[in-house]
Amino acid sequence: MERESSAPPDPADLPLRGLRVVEQGSFITGPLASLLLGDMGADVIKVERPGTGDVFRSYDGTLYAPTFRAVNRNKRGITLDTRDAEDRAVFDDLIESADVYIHNFRPGAAERLGVGSERLRALNPDLVYCAISGLGSTGPYAARPAYDTVAQAYSGMLSLTLDRSDPRISGPAVADAVTGLYAAQGVLAALVRRGIRGGGGLVEISMIEAMAHFLAEPYSSFFGTGENPGPYGRAAVSQSYAMRCSDDRLIALHLSSPPKFWLGLINAVGLPELAEDPRFAAHAARIANYDELRAMLQAAFAKRPRDEWLVELSSADVPHAPVLEPSEAIQDPQFQHLGVVISALHPTEGLVEHIRPPHRFDGATATQMLAPPTLGEHNDEIKRELAERRQAKPRAGDGA
Repeated sequence: MERESSAPPDPADLPLRGLRVVEQGSFITGPLASLLLGDMGADVIKVERPGTGDVFRSYDGTLYAPTFRAVNRNKRGITLDTRDAEDRAVFDDLIESADVYIHNFRPGAAERLGVGSERLRALNPDLVYCAISGLGSTGPYAARPAYDTVAQAYSGMLSLTLDRSDPRISGPAVADAVTGLYAAQGVLAALVRRGIRGGGGLVEISMIEAMAHFLAEPYSSFFGTGENPGPYGRAAVSQSYAMRCSDDRLIALHLSSPPKFWLGLINAVGLPELAEDPRFAAHAARIANYDELRAMLQAAFAKRPRDEWLVELSSADVPHAPVLEPSEAIQDPQFQHLGVVISALHPTEGLVEHIRPPHRFDGATATQMLAPPTLGEHNDEIKRELAERRQAKPRAGDGA
């Protein structure tokens, strides 16, 4: 049976075509994990609570908020209440047809809803079951509510990003995104194992563990030195800077360790004498005197507008970039050359724009997408497919 009946044709031969993923997630981690699989060709069916659906749907007062759309493209949607016997039967049919099941409930919730790993894997022994939690499924914190900021704080991430003189949370939901990425990676590994040895499996991941692994570099620094790196430690080591130009626009620099980038920078900004200055001549000295060097560079950059500096830095082959807002980034020539923005026309919600998947498979990218579903958009379609699947099943005694 053809599984992508709603999906538009795509010229890319995506590697997960033929796999079915059932996702019962909300917010970001679970939905992002299934989105990544859908971006690679899997038929993702999102199961939501009737009436309200994924909490992210209603963040703008509608049931199709940008927050929801961000992580729910390339999915079909069905509404089911697994506590209801009739809906449970439909859900079980879905699980029997699936290769992967993903949720991000708090520990214990899946069992209360009748979708725990033991029951679902008994229905489908080949199922890869992925359970995402905030702080782990066991341990003293397992029952605590955990969202992105909580996981960032517990894992050490916030200590590396907060300005302690004015501690304000900033930036995107890194812990949510990283956990979704690791969850998808774990699912793919379990699918590879299934292909080699047979049988499904249980993949468990928590936000705190995902973020700790993501922070391998600062933890390694701590293990080696016994000192906490703090929010600015990496910038000094990597020789990274954000410079404000005379027109109040910003440029980012990342020199790393090759001497040619350092020499190119000081020549471009008119400070060639720093090459012989003992405070800055060696890479280790530049790390030790980072704040002093940063102040000197900032004084130089403040003399000219950003566009002029971009020309100078490009000519000197210095690793740099303008600090772009999203509205600027989508107009950037390289962004446009790569075709990073894609769109789809939803039959009732209009044009939906997204950032396309980053992968290239055999030189091709996925440039088309299925717009995020409205609540229960594919109820009839999915139930019809399941009914056809039931009818096609061989009956006992048929000799099939």
